[in-house]
Amino acid sequence: MGTGMKQAKSLGKWFMAKGTQFNVIYSSDLQRAVTTAEAILEDHSDPRPPFIQSLNLREQNFGQGEGQPYKQTRDPKLTAEEHYARGLFPHIRSRTERFPGGESKDDLARRAEGVVDEIIVPCVLEAAKEKRMNYHVAIVSHGLFIKELILVLLKRNPRGGGIPEEGYRGLRNTGWSRVVVGIEPEVLSSTKISKPLPLLVRITQINRHDHLDSVVRQKGGIGSIAHDAKQKDIRGFFASRKA
Repeated sequence: MGTGMKQAKSLGKWFMAKGTQFNVIYSSDLQRAVTTAEAILEDHSDPRPPFIQSLNLREQNFGQGEGQPYKQTRDPKLTAEEHYARGLFPHIRSRTERFPGGESKDDLARRAEGVVDEIIVPCVLEAAKEKRMNYHVAIVSHGLFIKELILVLLKRNPRGGGIPEEGYRGLRNTGWSRVVVGIEPEVLSSTKISKPLPLLVRITQINRHDHLDSVVRQKGGIGSIAHDAKQKDIRGFFASRKA
């Protein structure tokens, strides 16, 4: 069993040992996320929650930059298009830039906005109307997308607070964060709910990976989970070559 599979199974057993009960599990349809979600589901006590896959939870799409090494700096004599035509992919630093056929960070944030409105808000409204204090939703996705999702949630909080973008360091493989999301009672009782819906957001855990303490890392990489042709694998892109 490869390291990636061991990490996923360890996470599932950790949640089981802590008695965590999920009401629903949403996952990206890419293999690593599905494997992790299935591991959580496998060790979940009965009744097991619904398991729903969504394309909107996929990792950022780098388009033609997928799997390509990148340059730290740009040749000032070349336009971005000329770089791409030569198979050169300079590191993108702004939120609006994207590689041909890919997504920018702002594109990713807009996709995260859709996930908040289509997945998270309905769960929050259901839990609030039923006065359920322990309504747990697992969202199994990928590092860059999860970062944007958390930032989008924080921006929905009219009270402010949270972590600035530059302060978020991402997640270890199968690491998890916990975000408590609620709604003001007066918003819930209003006859007309505004959009985007303001939310009460509080981050209580960031990049928890206690479950990995007992996992021995296998030599040669992340593990033996088979390659998924749909996977937007950023490791190849971030394998830097000299400028």
